[in-house]
Amino acid sequence: MNALDIATQDRIKELAEEATARSDVRAVVVRGSEKAFAAGADIKEMQRMDHAAMVARSRDLQDSFSAVARIPKPVVAAVTGYALGGGCELTLCADYRIAGESARLGQPEILLGLIPGAGGTQRLSRLVGPSRAKDLIFTGRQVKAAEALAIGLVDRVVPDAEVFDAAHAWAAKLAQGPAIALRAAKESIDAGLETDLETGLAIERNWFAGLFATEDRETGMRSFVEEGPGKAKFA
Repeated sequence: MNALDIATQDRIKELAEEATARSDVRAVVVRGSEKAFAAGADIKEMQRMDHAAMVARSRDLQDSFSAVARIPKPVVAAVTGYALGGGCELTLCADYRIAGESARLGQPEILLGLIPGAGGTQRLSRLVGPSRAKDLIFTGRQVKAAEALAIGLVDRVVPDAEVFDAAHAWAAKLAQGPAIALRAAKESIDAGLETDLETGLAIERNWFAGLFATEDRETGMRSFVEEGPGKAKFA
């Protein structure tokens, strides 16, 4: 069920940082097994932790997920089966979420006398709005794929057997795009959402102007002029 124990959390961070650093990685698919994307934290491991232990660990927990959110490349979550608790929080770190028809998502931490601790209270409310986030977090209920799509918790629903292929196709298409412009777009959107409009516009303006110094911009504009739109091949 892909329980997100401490070792797995640390490994997720390592892989996210590797994906960030490697120039040959142009897009990322985050996936679990056919049965479960990730069913949540290792409850038995957490049960052994007291307040002091969790104070010491909680920043590392959030950092492991934030490392995925900070990957400066397109990231898609392929959601199969259960994505609960930390599993749901991990999907929130992706740029796009493709779910199977039988997928189930939710933040059931309240049923343990807890709240989401890996970014769920923040990323979920930013994605679906505070009222819907409170409904899911207050009740701890599981959301079926169709409802998840309706409220914006996932972006696309496909037959279960097609989830991994659909996620790979999404990533593969973007992997052929202009890497620096994709990074600029992602950072402009993500950073802009965390600030006021004027600051967000300044972030966009700086990235927009900076892209005029890139080879990809030259390639894209030259191809447009000579061949028409959508035919540029980026390095």
